[in-house]
Amino acid sequence: MDWIREKHPGEGGPAAIGIMGGTFDPIHYGHLVTAENARHFFGLEQVIFVPAYRPPHKEDRRISPPQHRLAMVRLAIASNPHFKVSDMEISRRGPSYTIDTVLTMQRCYPAARLFFITGADAVLEILSWHRVTELLESCIFIAATRPGYQLGQLRQNLASLPEALLRRILTMEVPALAISSTDIRQRVREGRPVKYLLPEAVEEYIYRQVLYRGS
Repeated sequence: MDWIREKHPGEGGPAAIGIMGGTFDPIHYGHLVTAENARHFFGLEQVIFVPAYRPPHKEDRRISPPQHRLAMVRLAIASNPHFKVSDMEISRRGPSYTIDTVLTMQRCYPAARLFFITGADAVLEILSWHRVTELLESCIFIAATRPGYQLGQLRQNLASLPEALLRRILTMEVPALAISSTDIRQRVREGRPVKYLLPEAVEEYIYRQVLYRGS
């Protein structure tokens, strides 16, 4: 899909909408930098953050209540007019399958090109995702990687995909991907600082709501 990279942001053609799915437990600067870089690099009109209700691959882990994760996303993106948040997965309840979200977005934005933004590590497992062929036919994936990330494993894992679908998975380097929600939760539990890892408003919300203090 080289033509996407060559298209200047704002140039003619259908609108391009980014979808940023995730647990966001909590949202941090890695998520925000990834979304903003994708918006700029691929000329996205907006990026819509979609907090999951219950990620199918995290059913064995306790996650924060959805209302807290949604509130933190709203606080984190408030200053960026190109960012929006949707509670569609939370309102839908049940397992949060990406294909359901993408199809809903297609109905909301019938003329738009959809780009699903996620990490390269998640894309490594994409063959196990629900209705993966239909998913890749329905949107273009942007796989965010750390600088120096070896793409060989990604290509190897996806070797069984038809070339036409492989071309719908694009990569993008994002320096801030070293930040992780897992590390932030652990730091809060241990009383270590999380300042400068996530927006100040989100940090204050975590302490005010006493999140991540349990085991």
